[in-house]
Amino acid sequence: MKAIWKDCVIAQSNDTVMVEGNHYFPINSLNLNLINISNNTSYCPWKGSANYYDLVVNGEVNEAAAWFYPEPKEKAKQILDHVAFWKGVEIIQ
Repeated sequence: MKAIWKDCVIAQSNDTVMVEGNHYFPINSLNLNLINISNNTSYCPWKGSANYYDLVVNGEVNEAAAWFYPEPKEKAKQILDHVAFWKGVEIIQ
């Protein structure tokens, strides 16, 4: 699977985890040159607190377009050290 934004591969892995229709990519599959930590956070009752990354491609920023759970709750432990995408990021095989 590939996560693509602005024709750049943000993440690529054969080992994603599907949760609620989202592919969660292993953190080590991210292109670290294309992400910055965001100040955004959110909360899911069964997954826990999420943090976000901004995507930066050719000077364009897609704010909070990737999220991860640094300490997921027990029911979501399979997404520890994984990142999911939205806001126009295309997920393809």
